Amino acid sequence: MGRTSLLIIASIFILAFDVYCYKALLSVFHKWKPRTKRIFGMLYWGYSIVLILGVFCSIYLNLYLTIRSIILVAFFLTVVCKVIMLPFLLVDDIRRGGIKLWRYARKNKTLSTANEAPVHSGEPISRSAFLVKTGLVAAAIPLSSLSWGIISGAYDYRVRRQQLVLPNLPRAFDGITMAQISDVHSGSFYNRKAVNGGIDLLLAEKPDFVFFTGDLVNNVATEMRDYQDIFARVKAPLGVYSSLGNHDYGDYYFGRTASPARTKNLNDLKMVHKIMGYDLLMNEHRRLKVDGEEIGILGIENWGMGRFPKYGRMDLAVKDTDDLPVKLLLSHDPSHWRGEVLEKYPQIDAMFSGHTHGMQFGVRLDQFQWSPVQYIYKEWAGLYREKHQQLYVNVGYGFLGYPGRVGMLPEITIFELKRA
Repeated sequence: MGRTSLLIIASIFILAFDVYCYKALLSVFHKWKPRTKRIFGMLYWGYSIVLILGVFCSIYLNLYLTIRSIILVAFFLTVVCKVIMLPFLLVDDIRRGGIKLWRYARKNKTLSTANEAPVHSGEPISRSAFLVKTGLVAAAIPLSSLSWGIISGAYDYRVRRQQLVLPNLPRAFDGITMAQISDVHSGSFYNRKAVNGGIDLLLAEKPDFVFFTGDLVNNVATEMRDYQDIFARVKAPLGVYSSLGNHDYGDYYFGRTASPARTKNLNDLKMVHKIMGYDLLMNEHRRLKVDGEEIGILGIENWGMGRFPKYGRMDLAVKDTDDLPVKLLLSHDPSHWRGEVLEKYPQIDAMFSGHTHGMQFGVRLDQFQWSPVQYIYKEWAGLYREKHQQLYVNVGYGFLGYPGRVGMLPEITIFELKRA
């Protein structure tokens, strides 16, 4: 089934759902004057139809990114609110249907539903009105929080500081600083000034070297056109090292099957890294030298559990690194740590990942953190240790899908490397 067919089917379902919600709302506000009902109907259906048409235009027409973002955000928020209302409407319909069946069984001649029955003396609101209005209030809560996440959270960059203790760290590296950013997803951005401000925060920390751990774009290399100059500002005395994430290969746009277009896109993205001055590690390593002492910087292509691609080759990355006392690994997906690194590569001292975004929703305090993503990924944000190995998961610089963040704010991590 093609993309157009799926969109048409989805639109039909959404319109059917709109009819259901519309009738429920009119049943509660039945005392409105006919003119008020007409105006409400025009606004309700006008908004729904324009929104669906806007989604089609966003996908098939070359709209400005800002316009496309506004349309998709409005669509996302509208669908979320209606989905939250749905259980309340269903409960009310089931309740009224049950009353009808009960009265029919009792051979009661008055078959009016609770919603149609006159309000009992002393009852301030019918049960149907109560349920529908409760659904409206319930839908308003995520609407307000998600809207605030767009207005305030999407570009509210936070610097997180983390000491990284490495027992075999050479003395020359003791106290050295490293920065990590991840999951830029440049195709989702719509505010150059804010993105640039985040890079200002990073550069103000003056890190000695920098890691970027994948997902520079959503789908195609051209998404970096308006932001390449901003991220090219990221410089450090000992270099900027990068790896690829699952979105960087164009699999979600071109498919996983090899094709000239897919190959060209990936080569273009590699060139973007090179132009920006990032040392892209593709299943390989670099020797980082300070005052005659060395540590290893390893980077692999994406390797993820489940449906995510396993392009990474650790056997190639660790080749000829046995003499290095410390090995730091860039690997986009944190599931790689438990899926392969812990079991097969004990020589890796610390791995640095992104990918989860903290689901862009949750709570993150100094001593407590929670997000729905923790039920999918065991390691999803912050520092994890198992025996002598460590993993740090950065919750990302950008956003994907929902154009905001609630609780899980965009992160710039600053590490201080310390000897045990």
